[in-house]
Amino acid sequence: MKKVLKMFSLVLFSMLSLQGWGQTIYPTVHPEAVYITSKGEEINDATDAQSAPLQGKFTSNITDLGDYSVRYEWKIYREGQEKSPIIHRFEENLEYTFVESGSFYIQFYATFVHGNDTIVYPEQGEATPFVVSISESVLEMPNAFSPNDDGYNDIYRAKEGYESIVSFKATIFNRWGQKLYSWDTLDGGWDGKVNGTTVKDGVYFVVVQARGADGKEYKIRRDVNVLTGYTKGNQ
Repeated sequence: MKKVLKMFSLVLFSMLSLQGWGQTIYPTVHPEAVYITSKGEEINDATDAQSAPLQGKFTSNITDLGDYSVRYEWKIYREGQEKSPIIHRFEENLEYTFVESGSFYIQFYATFVHGNDTIVYPEQGEATPFVVSISESVLEMPNAFSPNDDGYNDIYRAKEGYESIVSFKATIFNRWGQKLYSWDTLDGGWDGKVNGTTVKDGVYFVVVQARGADGKEYKIRRDVNVLTGYTKGNQ
């Protein structure tokens, strides 16, 4: 009889273990980051210098929360300034757009509580923040273009290689100071037309007002030569 009872007890213990009875589940944390570049591309690492504006999407990615309650906390700070963060929020996830140059650190913290049990993430000395680097600004405007629909240099726009420009406006004038066209995005530009007709060859003028992520102000005024007779084959 004792042997039968002992076997029954072992079977019951095994059944309870399989059902998860008596087991303690601890939360796990795996923060993740995704960035949208100024050109609309999605990347997962921004430690190498990026052009502003750069949109960051940070997720706490907590699993196995079980019976624990959780307090979320995010900080964005510059190197050595963790106690003076530029962003300090108490949300599960965080979105932030970087519009200033420099290096930034993004750290997630979590405090889990269940009864008298408290778990802190990260543990002392184990912080692993995400790092975002934003480059200094660069902006140049060309002095000529050829709006002749040959597929080469048909649009007057900022030169390739611009970096970290967070505000931009360009306006085209003719030699008499009449406004012909304006645009306010770096991927925009002038097709050389006014009221649907390509302007005559000659010298026009562009005025640009822009600001970089590093605080640099751009006030560009320069000639714009319209050269419709210049084609790709003339290079």
